[in-house]
Amino acid sequence: MRSENGRRWCWIALLLALCMEGVVVAEDPYRYFDWRITYGDIYPLGVPQQGILINGQFPGPDIHSVTNDNLIINVHNDLPDPFLLTWNGVQQRKNSFEDGVYGTTCPIPPGQNFTYIMQVKDQIGSFFYFPSLQFHKAAGGFGGIRILSRPRIPVPFPEPAGDFTILIGDWYKTDHKVLQTILDRGKRLTFPDGIQINGLGRDGAKFTVEPGKTYRLRISNVGLQNSLNFQIQGHKMTLVEVEGTHTIQTTLSSLDVHVGQSYSVLVTADQTAQDYYIAVSSRFTTQILNSTAILHYSNSRKTVSGLPPPGPTTDISWSRNQARSIRTNLTASGPRPNPQGSYHYGQINVTRTIRLANHAGLVDKKQRYAVNGVSFIPADTPLKLADYYNIDGVFKVGSIQDKPAGRKIHLDTAVMGADYRAFVEIVFENRENIVQSWHLDGYSFFVVGMDVGRWSPASKNQYNLIDAVSRCTTQVYPRSWTAIYVPLDNVGMWNLRSQFWARQYLGQQFYLRVYTPVKSFRDEYPIPKNALHCGRAKG
Repeated sequence: MRSENGRRWCWIALLLALCMEGVVVAEDPYRYFDWRITYGDIYPLGVPQQGILINGQFPGPDIHSVTNDNLIINVHNDLPDPFLLTWNGVQQRKNSFEDGVYGTTCPIPPGQNFTYIMQVKDQIGSFFYFPSLQFHKAAGGFGGIRILSRPRIPVPFPEPAGDFTILIGDWYKTDHKVLQTILDRGKRLTFPDGIQINGLGRDGAKFTVEPGKTYRLRISNVGLQNSLNFQIQGHKMTLVEVEGTHTIQTTLSSLDVHVGQSYSVLVTADQTAQDYYIAVSSRFTTQILNSTAILHYSNSRKTVSGLPPPGPTTDISWSRNQARSIRTNLTASGPRPNPQGSYHYGQINVTRTIRLANHAGLVDKKQRYAVNGVSFIPADTPLKLADYYNIDGVFKVGSIQDKPAGRKIHLDTAVMGADYRAFVEIVFENRENIVQSWHLDGYSFFVVGMDVGRWSPASKNQYNLIDAVSRCTTQVYPRSWTAIYVPLDNVGMWNLRSQFWARQYLGQQFYLRVYTPVKSFRDEYPIPKNALHCGRAKG
């Protein structure tokens, strides 16, 4: 009892100190989490593997929150390795120190703990967290994040009878340390071995529903590289939300979920009472991976029968048309980005166009991946700390250009500068024969256009300037382009990365430094009092 009271007083003292620093808003609720990170045996594909557990769980526990909640997450690292978690889609308003990637946050040393203190400011929706260091993501440590609307804010659909998190992703049977060693030696990884659904293999996960009731499924692709198709045998799905944006409600037979993306769909249990397959299969691959879970009617007396429904395989035009059909529900209430009135984003003048081309190549006979000719290498000090303390020589703003620079690759700690409150257009140009997936920390952006071929200024004529979906991760199809609009209203050091994790690990990422010369807590919070210090910032 005494230690529990002591822990409670430690929390109170920490929060009082942070409140005095202006980091959190006192009237918004707090939610507390105490997580212990360990290795343990897991069996996603039926064979024992060393996985990363959170409080003994794989996948980790869901984070349930409400708009503007303050999340206090104490992470104890019991691994023999440094460790960090990042929060895919949580914008960390004014607070990139808490982003949980190596460019912003010092790793938690083995045997120590760190408390993330962050606010889900002006956000709703479905997201996830995962380990960001080394190749830990291939060992688990991921979980769902759901941010509900405040009670008085209407949601554009009736409250569902239940709400399920479904984490899908490709998976290797090979230990994550072996995979990392392969990459460190400059080699490519082989094709994954299978697909996990909530940490389980074929028919392992089960979701029980009551006949006649409607349920919300929050589907996130937490895998390493492959786009996945999701469908439910005999059932239609209604798309209602994408990474914090209520969408125009469209009926789907199946849904492509690219790596790093999150969607919410509604499903009504309106079929004959029995069990049905939830089928997940890889897209755009010669070798097809597939797995299944079970949708179980509570009064079912019949197990699944027949074959799982086959998914589409290599049809890119079908997938692109589906992506273009996903649009924002402009009549829905709830938080949505509004810098400079940006849900009228089509009426705002673009101040800068940034073109980003991904490609692969060899450097010193080792495999590397690059953006605009630069393959990212980590510095000895997190970039945000070096920036905050004015430590020279850690990085150089402008070390990556804002347009493609040929196919020759060089290594650098790539940082691109950008002005606070600029309104920028970013064009992702994928000249390779893969599906690429890009994520920007700290922001949601408007996906205004995508098409096959090369982008040119004339491509702007086909942009959606009215109701493009706002999200944080977008796909780029093979030999195609995708254009986004981003209101840069969040000061900080923000990771822009490929979600194809081997590519990210071998350099396909950089940091966007959104900067203002005015030092004000109105624009950016001070460094947290409990921030870890490492590298040249230590001491």
